[in-house]
Amino acid sequence: MRRLPRPPESRLRMNATRFAPALFVVLWATGFIGARYAMPHAEPFAFLAARFGIAFAILAGVVLVFRRGRLSPRSALNAAIAGVLMHGVYLGGVFWAVHNGMPAGLSALVVGLQPLITALMAGAALGEKVLPRHWAGLGIGFAGVAMVLAPKFSLGAGEVSAANLAASIVAVLAMSAGTVWQKRFVAEGDLVTATMWQYLGGAVPMVALAAAFETGAFTPDPELFFALAWLVLVLSIGAIFLLMYLIRRGAVARVASLFYLVPVVTALMAWALFGESLTLFQLLGMAVTTAGVALAPQGPAPPSAPGATRARPSAYRRTPAVGLPPRV
Repeated sequence: MRRLPRPPESRLRMNATRFAPALFVVLWATGFIGARYAMPHAEPFAFLAARFGIAFAILAGVVLVFRRGRLSPRSALNAAIAGVLMHGVYLGGVFWAVHNGMPAGLSALVVGLQPLITALMAGAALGEKVLPRHWAGLGIGFAGVAMVLAPKFSLGAGEVSAANLAASIVAVLAMSAGTVWQKRFVAEGDLVTATMWQYLGGAVPMVALAAAFETGAFTPDPELFFALAWLVLVLSIGAIFLLMYLIRRGAVARVASLFYLVPVVTALMAWALFGESLTLFQLLGMAVTTAGVALAPQGPAPPSAPGATRARPSAYRRTPAVGLPPRV
């Protein structure tokens, strides 16, 4: 029996689902590039306070206009606490390191260890099973990171200074802790509404840190405004709605399988745009790190990424907290 041709609309939807995961990964990687563009022209905490404030206002409008589901006060508070960790501390550490000279590609590599660290934290905090492959992956991943960072590491000032590396480590630990917090205390609720409260939570420490340690000075450069618009509209807003689409289409597992390439994609972008280079030994270390992170099992569950509160909690209640690497 001859198979009837698919309607054009059906073929278009299939093609969109097929290419959307790769698009999502590329967009995710551009977050580190946006940080690299913005940081020469603004101070990190004030910039992030503006970014989170604008994103919160946009999502608040979406929630009101489209009457999205509300969270209980307790869930809203827990979402805000997750936002403090997943947006405030995480992005604050990344942007501070980039502002002080950390290359975007190397920053992406360090925080790319988040799925493995999250798996270990989830084992301790949520009682989820930690497999030997998690420990092996973490060891391999850290060995690869050491290979990449060692040639440029210095205790004083420099691209990979002790302070920049410490900020990146604090960032990835905060991201993993926020993921586990969200998994434990914000297990249900509307994705857009939860993300709105997360951005508000992330804005609070950024405003406080900017007021305490920064001057508020910035250079009104086109690169700064482009980076702010890109990070708000494409990353903080667009990526969330694309994530919702992928969850509905059941394509999140495909996204997860491509996320091991995020540091590589970021490094290639940074090389093309900023001239950031890696030696052959460092490229080998990046491959080792990618292999280590790939040992973390990825199931067909929605990612524990910023704002990724489950749209269908009953279907994902037993999901492990091993999520997608964080966006910037």
